[in-house]
Amino acid sequence: MNKHEFYMKKVLELAEKGKDTTSPNPMVGALVVKNGKIIASAYHRRLGGLHAEAIALKRAGSKAKGAELYVNLEPCAHVGRTPPCVKVIIKSGIKKVYFSMIDPNPLNNGRGKRELETSGIKVSTGFLEKEARELNKVFIKYATKKMPFVTVKAAQSLDGKIATRIMDSKWITTDASRDYSHRLRSEMDAVLVGVNTIIRDNPILTSRRNKSPIKIVLDSNLRLPENANIFSKKSPALNIVAILRKSLNDRHIFKKVDKFNKKGILVIACPGKNNRIDLAWLLKELAELEISRLLVEGGGDTISGFLEQGLADRVLFFIAPKIIGGRGAVTSVEGRGADKVSEAIRLKDVKVEMIGEDILIGGDCVYRNR
Repeated sequence: MNKHEFYMKKVLELAEKGKDTTSPNPMVGALVVKNGKIIASAYHRRLGGLHAEAIALKRAGSKAKGAELYVNLEPCAHVGRTPPCVKVIIKSGIKKVYFSMIDPNPLNNGRGKRELETSGIKVSTGFLEKEARELNKVFIKYATKKMPFVTVKAAQSLDGKIATRIMDSKWITTDASRDYSHRLRSEMDAVLVGVNTIIRDNPILTSRRNKSPIKIVLDSNLRLPENANIFSKKSPALNIVAILRKSLNDRHIFKKVDKFNKKGILVIACPGKNNRIDLAWLLKELAELEISRLLVEGGGDTISGFLEQGLADRVLFFIAPKIIGGRGAVTSVEGRGADKVSEAIRLKDVKVEMIGEDILIGGDCVYRNR
């Protein structure tokens, strides 16, 4: 490992500290190095707060003149919630800037690098780029496709069941897996389920951590009970209900939407696709609300919708050492499914770990036609 990789590794470690607080912004760390010594360090702490470069240079003060700056993402040259970092860097007297990757945000995307070079500052890129892209893969999708990064989570038996033939589903996995799931929710901007999950299980959809995500329910014809737990004071985060636009032609549904809106529940009327909610359209709407990290928790039809339309980026399957059996039992992925094994969705970067007695298998989705 050369010195640049050494410093960039520290930058990435700093950046990851902002994991739970920066969305939809990227995770960014910065080091100011002079004469082989780190004289200042920082990371982007929260959305709307100063960027890592600006904080590190402020801490370095006059010592930044003639120093080198290490950062995992190209410094911004556009005005957002904060002033452009490029202007701050130029003013500081930094002589060299090293960063891992070009900013995928179309508003920047090479502009920061060009402005630094035009001002006479030497720029080098590509240090630990693979690691930097992995760290900010959520931001990369959000910035380039204007959609949230979608993680699908399922808790199932060894034979793939999430409920028995009489719809009993509590509890398939252990307390350890459920605790892990709550931690996962706290890392997300929003959690999404289908209306059948609400009707069958009536979950609260909160996190046991400090932060609870926005709750989203797919409910084409607005069958949601008005007294569902997600609407209670025990579950105070924003509720969003996605319905089919054409369902508003039903007078009863139209009145129910008005009632929901008056309660502060956001109802999004979506266009249809094969007589179901157009999920790609919905994801773009959610991105407009600055939702960049979405957790899809089920049920089986909802999960299959995201997988069959190629909209799931990552999956996490908690597998309990139990066999439920039965043709009538509900599986974790319903829908039509693949006609041939060769058409199945594959996973890459697969990780397997034990969570109590359960097995967690996770990986990024690879679709056949991509």
